[in-house]
Amino acid sequence: MPQLSIVLGGARSGKSRFAERLVTGTGRPRVYIATAEAWDDEMRDRIATHRNDRGADWQTMEAPHDLPDALAKVPAEAVVLVDCATLWLTNRMLAEADLAAEAARLVTALAACPAPVVVVSNEVGWSIVPENALARRFRDEQGRLNQRLAEEAGLVVAVIAGLPVVLKGQLP
Repeated sequence: MPQLSIVLGGARSGKSRFAERLVTGTGRPRVYIATAEAWDDEMRDRIATHRNDRGADWQTMEAPHDLPDALAKVPAEAVVLVDCATLWLTNRMLAEADLAAEAARLVTALAACPAPVVVVSNEVGWSIVPENALARRFRDEQGRLNQRLAEEAGLVVAVIAGLPVVLKGQLP
């Protein structure tokens, strides 16, 4: 497994399930770094469903804002699933962080992480142009982040309708 793998896809494309299968096949202890924040009941339900689907044999770390710090705490013998870069970027954008600096910090942390990492991220650029400036800025920032992650990754997979399409590298 490459040091860094990226799994991209749209909403409900099957990207998280595919990423979980990638991580599960390694034989290493699995660490799930969750970036979601539960702002309402519907999001709490989504988080609970993801947690139940994974099962109890994952170590979960919550990192809605300081993903680089969480990556630094991962043991070398583990394998990491970050789900997802899109929610992390949303959290940092809403916190009015310097997104270019945050992305650079994340890329550095991913390279320094002692364990292999699989990052799930949404591909949001295939839809219509959003009607407001905030949504357009988010779409653009997400596209830039995905490009940076894909550039660094040894494996990049797009998941469409549950089907993986390898864009870079080879599946293990």
